[in-house]
Amino acid sequence: MSLEFCSPEEIPGEIKLYDKKILQMSVGQTGKVGYLKINLEHDSYRNKTVITHQKSQVPLYIQKALYYDETFPSMSHLFVLSPSGGILQGDRYRIDITLTKNAISHITTQGATRIYKMNSNYATQIINLNVDKNCYLEFIPEQLIPYKNSRYFQKINFNVDKTATLVYSEIIVPGRVAMGELFDYDICYLKSVAMSKQEILFNDSCILEPKKQKINLSSVLGNNTVLASVYVLTKKENISVLKQKINCYLEENGEVEGGVSILPNNCGIGIRILSNSSEDTRTTIYQIAKIVRKITFTNV
Repeated sequence: MSLEFCSPEEIPGEIKLYDKKILQMSVGQTGKVGYLKINLEHDSYRNKTVITHQKSQVPLYIQKALYYDETFPSMSHLFVLSPSGGILQGDRYRIDITLTKNAISHITTQGATRIYKMNSNYATQIINLNVDKNCYLEFIPEQLIPYKNSRYFQKINFNVDKTATLVYSEIIVPGRVAMGELFDYDICYLKSVAMSKQEILFNDSCILEPKKQKINLSSVLGNNTVLASVYVLTKKENISVLKQKINCYLEENGEVEGGVSILPNNCGIGIRILSNSSEDTRTTIYQIAKIVRKITFTNV
């Protein structure tokens, strides 16, 4: 498959350090490359958002669209699936999701993304989220679980029209705590880039190297073990009210610590959440999405 998964110049130096070739299935071979492409648009005849095009290569695929939200009956709910059970060394994944013609959709994963132990190379995932005029997308995957000695690089590319809204989140837990693995991974590097007409709106990176840095420093995670980031790209008129309401919710929520800031170029808001429970964090993110939905569809 001739696809650009992650060009060499995109790989950060911190990740390239692990680009060693010893006994393993070669990078790019069958089973190591996962690809998923989904196009969604609103079907006015059925009054539902439907999948108009999909293409996948195992270990990534998508189930059929579900419509179980009575509040938003036209919203399609999709689950990204994988039979592999997790991400292995040398894996290269790419997901392309495009919404057009007033589509509204909620997309998540079947479960946590497990990043397995690695003694060679690293794993990458590129996600391209394209949200066209007047569309709405929630892309809220389950948590990332980096296993001992794992190395992972993920890049999210946001391309969101100024009339559209996107809610994206990522949760990182410290590892398999029940197995005695607490911040035993080599590196988890998460990068998010928002573009508009070839212009960068914001660029945010989260680099965790627990074997090189003290994660429990007050300037990093403090006494917390779970870190989450939420990005809401939306209309400029929604930004101030969203910041106020989400900040109020976080202040009243005693289970997590968090804060909201306006993203560069006034393109949306960014939220950081710290806690000691992935479940509390997940609940908080869904409450944030609920607030965003209410503001977005009230102001249509």
